[in-house]
Amino acid sequence: MKQTILLISAIIILVVGMSSIYTLNEVEQAVVIQFGKPVGGAVTDAGIHFKIPIIQNVIKFDKRILEWDGSANEIPTLDNKYIFIDAFARWRISDALQFYKSAKNEMLAQSRLDDILDGAVRDEIANRTMVEIVRSSDRVMVVQDVESSSVNVEENDADDYSAKGARLAIIESILNSVSKRLLELNMGIEILDVQLKRINYTRQVQEQVFNRMISGQNQIAEKYRAQGQGKKQEILGMQVQRKKEIISGAYLESQQIKGEADANATRIYAEAYGKSPEFYNFIKTLETYSNTLDSSTQFILSSDNHYLKYLGNKK
Repeated sequence: MKQTILLISAIIILVVGMSSIYTLNEVEQAVVIQFGKPVGGAVTDAGIHFKIPIIQNVIKFDKRILEWDGSANEIPTLDNKYIFIDAFARWRISDALQFYKSAKNEMLAQSRLDDILDGAVRDEIANRTMVEIVRSSDRVMVVQDVESSSVNVEENDADDYSAKGARLAIIESILNSVSKRLLELNMGIEILDVQLKRINYTRQVQEQVFNRMISGQNQIAEKYRAQGQGKKQEILGMQVQRKKEIISGAYLESQQIKGEADANATRIYAEAYGKSPEFYNFIKTLETYSNTLDSSTQFILSSDNHYLKYLGNKK
């Protein structure tokens, strides 16, 4: 009987001892709850810790960086244009005790963050123009002529090209606004980073942007076509000039050759005349007949005409 009582007592002591011990790993922190209220401060050190068994419970929270991923919202900008903004943020529980008092758990904290971050993003976007939101730098955008490198910006578009990008300033402003709000609410949450994950134009704005891009590309293509036509006309002009030069040179050379041939022919004729004047006259007369007489030619000449010297009948 005595041994049974000792055994039961040992078991009770063991159970009580085990229930008074809890452990935390490196990524956990805890709050000790007694009768529904937190006792003491937050426990952040990893290792073995003690609590009063039965009447005290331990609620553990994550020490790691957590993610908030908002839903894409259509938000009006300062210049009365609509844009889809999809933001995300990273946060962590900086004070587990205050976190438990204000949010109880991570699910409720995410819901609170939805209201705070969505509101901050909407307020900041509503105070910015479309160009400020989509651009992340103040670099002046110019369109340069390929040949002359001259600036080609239309007067109506000058404001858009020279507008300052404010995306980094927007992100910083949202981060400051959310941090200030969380500090006021004393939620035990630290916001580490806010980013605009995705920025999409609405359908109407997309069509305007695409039409503008198409117009710009058409202008560039038209410029290249004009340059090509200019080059074409220049090449054709050079070809015509070259053709004229070749024809002129060929004509000059042919005239020179013809002149040399005529001179040689004259010389040969002169030599032939010197050797046999009668034969020379006969040959030249035959050439004259060949050039002047055909089946349709009719002459009325006297029979003693010199032209008919070699055609007449000699008696």
